[in-house]
Amino acid sequence: MIETLAAEAREVTDDLSPADLLATIKASRDLENTEAARQLALAARWADLHPPESIHTAASFTVPGSQHEEPIAGDGAPPVAVFCCAELGTTLGITTTAAKKLVGHALELRHRLPRLWAQVHAGAVPAWRARAIADTTIHSTPPLTVEAAGFVDAQVAAVAGRIGTAQLDRLVAETIKRYDLATADPTQDPEDGYLAVDPRHVTVDTDDVHYAGTLRIEAEVDLADALDLDRALAHHAATQQALGSLLPLDARRAKALGDLARTQTALDLLTGGPGQDRVSSGADEPGLPAARAVVIHAHFDASFSGDTTVFGPTGRMENGQRLVLLEQIQSWCADTRTEITIKPVIDLNTQLTAQAYKIPADIREQVQLRDRTCVFPRCTRPARRCDVDHIIAYDHDADAEGRPQPGPTTTSNLACLCRFHHRLKTHSPWRYEMTAPGVFEWTSPHGHRYRRDHTGTTDLDPPDPPDLAVPPGLPRPRRR
Repeated sequence: MIETLAAEAREVTDDLSPADLLATIKASRDLENTEAARQLALAARWADLHPPESIHTAASFTVPGSQHEEPIAGDGAPPVAVFCCAELGTTLGITTTAAKKLVGHALELRHRLPRLWAQVHAGAVPAWRARAIADTTIHSTPPLTVEAAGFVDAQVAAVAGRIGTAQLDRLVAETIKRYDLATADPTQDPEDGYLAVDPRHVTVDTDDVHYAGTLRIEAEVDLADALDLDRALAHHAATQQALGSLLPLDARRAKALGDLARTQTALDLLTGGPGQDRVSSGADEPGLPAARAVVIHAHFDASFSGDTTVFGPTGRMENGQRLVLLEQIQSWCADTRTEITIKPVIDLNTQLTAQAYKIPADIREQVQLRDRTCVFPRCTRPARRCDVDHIIAYDHDADAEGRPQPGPTTTSNLACLCRFHHRLKTHSPWRYEMTAPGVFEWTSPHGHRYRRDHTGTTDLDPPDPPDLAVPPGLPRPRRR
C-alpha cells in the first residue's frame, strides 16, 4: 500500500513544472497547518469530555493509585481525568506523555492564550509555533497567573507569533517582573528582571545517537563554571597529547569531559612535565571512586569456535534499544579502574514459577530481559525502571480457601509496566493478555486493539473510520 502511494506521488510530481511543484508543496504545508490546528481543537474537545467529574460515578471515595484529576496546563485552564490521555495517545500513534502534552497545549491556548488560539485557527500562526509558546507559559518558573499569561498572549499576538525562543524568554521574564511574581519566591530578587527565568540547564539528547556511538550535550551554565570547565578540558586535552594521544583537539576535549564525569582526575603514566616526578594513578588509594560508576546492560550474539567464544560485531544496549559496537564496549572496559561484572546468560524460553506473590530476582530479571520496555502500546520506558505486573491478578485468598490460583507468579503471567500504565491497567477498563512470550494484545475502553512486541506497536482491526465531517463547534479546514 505504501509503495503504491509513493509510486502514484512520483507520477504526479514528475509531470509538474518547478513553479507548479513549489505551489503544490505550499498547498501541502497549508493543509498540514490547517489539520494541526484542527487537531488542537479536537484535543481540547477530548479534554472537555473527560473532566474530573467523569472519574467517580458510583462512589465518592478514591482508591490509592486510581485515576485522579490533573492540571496539565496553567492556572485558569480546567484539569482533566488523567487516564484519558492514554487512549488518545494510542489512537494518534504517540506516547501517553506526548498526548498529555498535546492536550495541555490545547487547553493552555484556548483558556489562557485566546488571542493566539484565534490566530492559529485563522491560519496566521502555525500550530507548532503556538504550541512552543504554550509550553513556555505552562512551565514558567514562577508560574504565570491568568493575568500574566494574558499579557504574554497580547504581546505575542501583536506580532502574529513571530517570536524566537530568546525573545520569548525575555518576554516571560519581563512579565514576571511586571506582575511581581518573583517576590513569591524568597530566593528571587524582585529587581532581577531577566534572572527570574533561570536559563541554566544541561541537556543530554539520548534520543539522537550518532552512528559513531556519540550523543549531543547542550548546556547553559554559570560564567565562572563555564570558564573553569574550559580550563579543565584544555588541561586534560593537553595531558592526553603529552601521553601520546593522536586524537584531534575536539576529540580529546570530549574524552576529557567523560573523564571528569567519572571523577577520574589521575591517569596512569601521567607526569607533571619535564623533570617532575611521575604522579600515581591512585588505583590503590582509598577514598577514590571507580573510574566508571555506571551500569551498562549490553547483549551480543555469541558462537563457539573450538574453545573460543566469538562475539558478533554489534549488539544492543537495553537503555533505548540502541545498537552498540563490540569494539566500543571493549574500549570502555579497557579504561583505567573500570569495574566489570559479567552476569550469566538467562534462557528467555524457560518457564520460571514462584509459589508466592512476591517476584524473585531471577524471574524479574528474565521478564525484564524479555520485555525490554513497558509493554503498553507506544511506551518506551526501560523495563528495569518498570513494575512487574501480574497480567491476571494474583488472588491472595486462593490458597487459604483451597481454590486454584488464577494469577500465578510465573513468566507467562508477568509483564513490565511503568507505574502510570500499571495504574491504568489496574483502575481503568484497559485490558491486555500475552498471546506469545513477549507478545501482548491490548484492548482500550473504546474497543481499539493493539499488539505490542519487540518490533513496536501494531493496530489490530481498528474500528471503521469516523465520518470526516467537522463536528459542530469545531473550526472547519480552510480551503485554498
